[in-house]
Order: sequence, then C-alpha cells, then structure tokens
Amino acid sequence: MSAVGRNKTGSNVPFNSVSHENNGNSEVHDEPVTPEMVLRLPTITDKYLCSPEANIYDIDFTRFQIRDLETGMVLFEIAKPPATESDTNQEPEPDEESGCEDPNTGRFVRYQFTPQFLKLKTVGATVEFMVGARPVNKFRMIERHFFRDKLLKTFDFEFGFCIPNSKNTCEHIYEFPALPAELVSEMIANPFETRSDSFYFVDDRLVMHNKADYAYNGGLGHELF
Repeated sequence: MSAVGRNKTGSNVPFNSVSHENNGNSEVHDEPVTPEMVLRLPTITDKYLCSPEANIYDIDFTRFQIRDLETGMVLFEIAKPPATESDTNQEPEPDEESGCEDPNTGRFVRYQFTPQFLKLKTVGATVEFMVGARPVNKFRMIERHFFRDKLLKTFDFEFGFCIPNSKNTCEHIYEFPALPAELVSEMIANPFETRSDSFYFVDDRLVMHNKADYAYNGGLGHELF
C-alpha cells in the first residue's frame, strides 16, 4: 500500500536523526489511551503511555526520509538493514539472554538540524513500515510538538488500512507556519528543549508511543543539509 498522509489539524516542526535512548519509565496508564485524550494533553508527557508490548500488530518502521518539497532536496534518509540469515542464526547477547535489554530502545530519537531548517515551509516525511500477521485498521499517528511547555503544533495523520504481512509506504506532508523571530531564536539557543510525543493508534487504541527532542543549532562543525 502506498498513500499520502493528510494532516487533519495543521503542522509544524519535525526531524533529522542522531539515535539516542531515553532512560524514562517504560509505561504508564491503567485505562485505555484514546486519541481524544492525547489531543487534550497540555504539555509533553514525562513517561510513555504504553509499553512496547502494546504493539501487538508488530508494526516495524524500516525507512525514513525527509525532503524539502519546494526544492526536492533530500534532507535526511535512513533505512533499517534487512535481516539476514546470519542475523537469524546469531547467538543472543548476554543482556538479551538475561532480559536486561532496555525496553525503550528504539522509542526515543534525538534530532539535530541547522537553523536553516526552521525556515522551511513544506517538508515531506516518507516512512516505510512492515506489519505482522494481524490486519491493521484505522492506523493513525498523532504527533505533538512543544518548545518547553508551549505547544508548537499538533499533526494528525491517517495511514489507513494495512493488510497482514504487508510492506507499506506513506508520505506525510508538513506545512510549517511562520514562527515568531523571538521564538525561533529561543529554539536555536536552547537545543533539545523542543520535544515531541508521537502516538500511534489502531482502531483508536494506543499501540505505540515514541518520543524525540530537537536541536536547531547545528552547523558549527558540519551542515546536515
């Protein structure tokens, strides 16, 4: 399946990537988390609202690309290496055998950009992902971006229906509003105080929760684009 994701509520700040792991708590919520609940959150969450085990659909993101839609320039691209037979037959590491692997591995990413990124108007973020043996109905992502406790923007995208054991591609279009110059200066001067929560729902039930933080002061050593 290939589709273009439409933002239901608007847009603002997104991505690039330098992997980084979060040491926060792995999960926290006794009642089912709904889209309406996360849309009402006043600030970034201090912990994850579901455990990794909530992903009963085996949704696995395998490729990610960002491009400037005005110029067509690819700003960032990364792909997960395909599994090989040697990977399948490889002996587990001691930490894996003892169950000591960080349960939040892969759920937190640190993004670094130059200040120029904040001048972009429209960005396309293409994701490629696999799903497991279950059909995935009403797959939806709600992504909320904050600078400190100020909500910058909420993105609300529908992936649609994914058939079992399928490989899927979707491009989400981010249309960035103009930010006040003072706010832009603060975001550049305070790296990683811009943060986001990404909530993934299937049939309106939370199955994945990822976190990220962002810096826009890159370029002293090298440019990212």
